[in-house]
Amino acid sequence: MKQINVQVGFLGLGNIGGGVWRLLKQMRAEIEARESIKFTIKRVLVRDLYKRRSVNVPNDILTARVQDILDDPEITLVVEALGGEQPAADYIKRALEAGKSVVTANKLALATHWLELLETANHRGVGLFFEAGVCGAIPIIRTVTDSLQANRIERLFGIINGTTNYILSEMSAKDATYADALFEAQRLGLAEPDPTADVEGGDAACKLAILSTLAFHAHVPLSGIFKRGITTITPLDVSYGRELGYALKLLAVSKRVGDRIQARVHPTFVPLTHPLSAVSGSFNAVYLYGHASGELMLYGRGAGDYPTASAVVSDMIAAARGRQGPAYRMTSDVTMDDDWESRYFIRLSAVDRPGVLGAIASILGRHGVSIASMRQNTMGLDHAPLMFVTHAARERDVRASLTEIGENLATIENVIYVEDMKEGE
Repeated sequence: MKQINVQVGFLGLGNIGGGVWRLLKQMRAEIEARESIKFTIKRVLVRDLYKRRSVNVPNDILTARVQDILDDPEITLVVEALGGEQPAADYIKRALEAGKSVVTANKLALATHWLELLETANHRGVGLFFEAGVCGAIPIIRTVTDSLQANRIERLFGIINGTTNYILSEMSAKDATYADALFEAQRLGLAEPDPTADVEGGDAACKLAILSTLAFHAHVPLSGIFKRGITTITPLDVSYGRELGYALKLLAVSKRVGDRIQARVHPTFVPLTHPLSAVSGSFNAVYLYGHASGELMLYGRGAGDYPTASAVVSDMIAAARGRQGPAYRMTSDVTMDDDWESRYFIRLSAVDRPGVLGAIASILGRHGVSIASMRQNTMGLDHAPLMFVTHAARERDVRASLTEIGENLATIENVIYVEDMKEGE
């Protein structure tokens, strides 16, 4: 097999870029022997030329000018490892316009500039690869686009943010508070000093936008994804859920019914009997249904320098072989559904007096929300903890009923979605 020589430009040399550099150096001989591909990193864009780095990179290939990469005709492959929306999205587009294939792990740039980046890549006939943008080393993009072409994917559920999964796992295993579990995640380097993107669901929403678009062959915009984070979760929610037979996860949910798609990220109770309930720590997993394949689950490391680098280098090999990236064709127009059906866990602090429970149940019933199970603990207090799990109900009906329940009856402490994960639901 004739050897393929590829000149590469790196945009960024932080955690991900450094991991890719180390993995390429470690696997260079094996990649050349097995794949007949030789990667030569010609230029590396950095912000500070004189900063001490975790990898030993020759000074003569460092540059602070992006033009040194984008305007170099010998560089045919660009690895974007800057992170963030800008200037990364602009650099990716400019690289594609210059006829260079791009490999990126940047889910935010992709999710917010999806159509223009894909259009640019298709117009120029170059590749845009982003396996590492969703779930690190887990090959979920290739599975959806290359292995399940003979399927109509109907539903997918994902634990796709390792930081929040670690926090909720700690809260479950150790009865830790959210604040204590977050502190431990930050101490271990699993959470950023500013964890907002993770704990408020933004990171998972970006990944879900990409996954849903590929799975359903229809553009699912980031703006159309409902998201709610884990910052209001308490040990009480976790323990009550466990008693009811559920594990609590920040779940990415995407379903298609006809021309309507619902895409949402939020804390969700998952049955302890379901494989997703056992995904703990910082691991990721995606569980999906294809009409022909049935149920599938992919599980593994969703973040970290080496797991992410594994996906990046795999994409680099695909690009070197002349592929154009994951197959994506928009086959239909869809409407984003904001009135989905789900079961709900509702925790209230109810006024402890006769008739309150009946009044609350009556309000729920008027809005078409029926109670499947209930727990109450009066404890002789003025306000008593009260927990409902509803039957399947519409989102708008639940919101309307909770709005009607005033403080003279109860204070709404938390509302958590419940997915029974049954096939054909």
